Amino acid sequence: MGKISNQSIFQKLADRFGEHISMPAEPYGLLTIETDKESIAELLRFLKEESELNFNYLTDITGIHYPERELPIGVVYHLHSFRNNVRIRIKVFLEAANPSIPTASTLWEGANWMERETYDFFGVNFEGHPDLRRILNMDDLTAFPMRKEYPLEDPNRVDKKDFYFGR
Repeated sequence: MGKISNQSIFQKLADRFGEHISMPAEPYGLLTIETDKESIAELLRFLKEESELNFNYLTDITGIHYPERELPIGVVYHLHSFRNNVRIRIKVFLEAANPSIPTASTLWEGANWMERETYDFFGVNFEGHPDLRRILNMDDLTAFPMRKEYPLEDPNRVDKKDFYFGR
């Protein structure tokens, strides 16, 4: 089977999900859409199980943090259809206070560790995950290190002063 176009993929999604998907873009030819957390589980299932689309491989799940947005925490999914040789990116933005989204590990077992990593670094709670706990950081860490909630450097550091560099 040949490659399916981004326009036909988006049209199928628009017909099925309507106003629950938005912001179609194609940076570098990669179809990118946004949806809400109420629709993400059904959307992922549709992309995987729809015979014409067949996005059978979950490439990645990760998080992003845009502190200036109303919904600052994002979860990004990258899917690949081997049959059609095409990829898609899906973004879901969540509130900062309690970012929570349904798990994708019921569809792809490989989502397990990707969701644990996203939880570990961004604090996103994946509802229904079989073993959601820290994977890379210390268990007693209370912060989520990839969130942009802290200054990049300590303003009180003296080893970064200009006079040390002849300025």
